[in-house]
Amino acid sequence: MKNYANYEALKLRLEKMEKTGVKLYLNGVPSTTEYIAKKCVREDTVYMPDYVTDGNGKVKEIRYDRISRR
Repeated sequence: MKNYANYEALKLRLEKMEKTGVKLYLNGVPSTTEYIAKKCVREDTVYMPDYVTDGNGKVKEIRYDRISRR
């Protein structure tokens, strides 16, 4: 149940951002809200979001990259 709540919360947040024109990427590849939410919540891997802004400070991209331990 907790994973479902996390999934829905992330999905809702990303959908809102995407509707304002923010581009989404997963490991450097253009992606969708649905795919990113599934990967970030349902895998035993950690993904870190990187918020890319334009010259005025407005978020234009969110790039999720897998974090690996060495």
